[in-house]
Amino acid sequence: MLHTKEIEYQAGGVNCRGFIAYQETISNKPCVLIAHDWSGRSQPFCDKAKEIAEMGMVGFAIDMYGDAKTGQSTEENQALLAPFTANRNLVAERILPAYKMVTTLPGIDSTKIAAIGYCFGGLTVLDLARIGADVKGVVSFHGLLTAPESTRCEKIRAKILVLHGYDDPMVPPAQVQQFASEMTLRKADWQVHMYGHTKHSFTNKNADNPSMGLKYSELANHRSWESTKLFFKELFPG
Repeated sequence: MLHTKEIEYQAGGVNCRGFIAYQETISNKPCVLIAHDWSGRSQPFCDKAKEIAEMGMVGFAIDMYGDAKTGQSTEENQALLAPFTANRNLVAERILPAYKMVTTLPGIDSTKIAAIGYCFGGLTVLDLARIGADVKGVVSFHGLLTAPESTRCEKIRAKILVLHGYDDPMVPPAQVQQFASEMTLRKADWQVHMYGHTKHSFTNKNADNPSMGLKYSELANHRSWESTKLFFKELFPG
């Protein structure tokens, strides 16, 4: 039987409300953090936590905005996201407490933590790896790839998987190349999968905004999740 509940935790003085999903009995299970896009910890990310739980792991949808706030329009989403793009240190201040909190939960193997993220969430989990959190691996779906200005050139321990649309106007191929150079410089174990004729938000079934370059792709969505499942098997064998 699947169990779900909200878990409150503090991050930089902000009350955050994560969503956890797990099987009826858990013991020394891997945990996958799910970082939401600019809309906040909305239902699709809780559903992804459930899907991960059904795979035999623990899924935890983090809350980057606090109080599980969500935007209902492009303008509201932009307003929620703006503080994090203006101050990248804020990303680490919100994601790191979530990571540390799940490592203390009963039934979770603290040495088997991974993180996946979508758009803003992709940036979030990549920054979690950049700051040296002891995660096995991170996956970015159509994520923002630019490194923070304060990024150091220390080795990245986490394995990195980036799943990206070649026609994403928010992160064009030149930025992907810059990211590849960063990962190589920092001696990361990294992969980038590029999907042709694919735009931003390709995993979001409601994405259809040509002016912003947002478009769902059933094929890229399927391919990216299949790659992620293989990545999980690599991170958590047996």
